Amino acid sequence: MSLNKVMLIGNVGKEPEVRYLEGGAQNAQARKVATFTLATTERYRDRSGEMRENTEWHNIVAWGQPADIVERFVHKGTQLYIEGKLRTRSWNDQSGAKRYTTEINADSLQLLGKRDGQQQDAPYQPAGQQYQAPARQQQYQAPVQPQTAMPAGPASQATDPEDDLPF
Repeated sequence: MSLNKVMLIGNVGKEPEVRYLEGGAQNAQARKVATFTLATTERYRDRSGEMRENTEWHNIVAWGQPADIVERFVHKGTQLYIEGKLRTRSWNDQSGAKRYTTEINADSLQLLGKRDGQQQDAPYQPAGQQYQAPARQQQYQAPVQPQTAMPAGPASQATDPEDDLPF
């Protein structure tokens, strides 16, 4: 058994490049491919207590429906969640040397962050889709019960009022 799965959350580094294969944009059978870079940043404190950042750049390739989403909604700086597969490919450059690149082939992606004019905590939604804020959930509080004396007997039969919580 094997697994090749990548999950990333990061920001798009440059405007995506969208191309059409097999006849161009006019051909209904053309396959669309979008390529762009995604930056993921890890923040941590070093031994001296100073904050450090390590940014990793990923090459993303999206085909079909994910490429459509990229073409319509993704721009430099857009925050994305991407799921995909890791792929390494090779080619010979102009001097004949073998070159390698590693890419993430995106199976799915979600737009994150906020769009201009939306609330800070509202996730980004493409135009034409309504955002409905989630209902605030009430935190469960157990009813207060008066303290009563526990009946004498084995400890296994004693009941603790805290054990009556529904979770």
